Amino acid sequence: MEDAVRKALMYDFYGPLLTARQRDIYEMYYGQDLSLGEIAEQLRISRQAVWDIVKRAAVVLEEYEQKLGLISKHLTGHKLLAEMETRVADSRRLIAARDTTALILVLEEIEQLIHQIRSEV
Repeated sequence: MEDAVRKALMYDFYGPLLTARQRDIYEMYYGQDLSLGEIAEQLRISRQAVWDIVKRAAVVLEEYEQKLGLISKHLTGHKLLAEMETRVADSRRLIAARDTTALILVLEEIEQLIHQIRSEV
């Protein structure tokens, strides 16, 4: 997964767990695409202080993901739902073709995907 997308997902899932200061600076840096210098100037702190806060916030977000795995579960759920959508489309074609034997197999696959979603997500 692209780093920018991962950082955005981590912020979406775990951002509220950061301190207000970390949230503000992380959002300015990644969300508003402001430079370290621009943030430092706005907040009247050093560029190094901004960078330290950004790095620390990123570490904290990564630690939450390692412990809770919400992003991983979210992505797995989306993958399984996409597979299910494919199987539903297959079912429609099989119904139109009146191929009940193949349809039963596809329905069993859908059932397995449902069980997988319940157990993994």
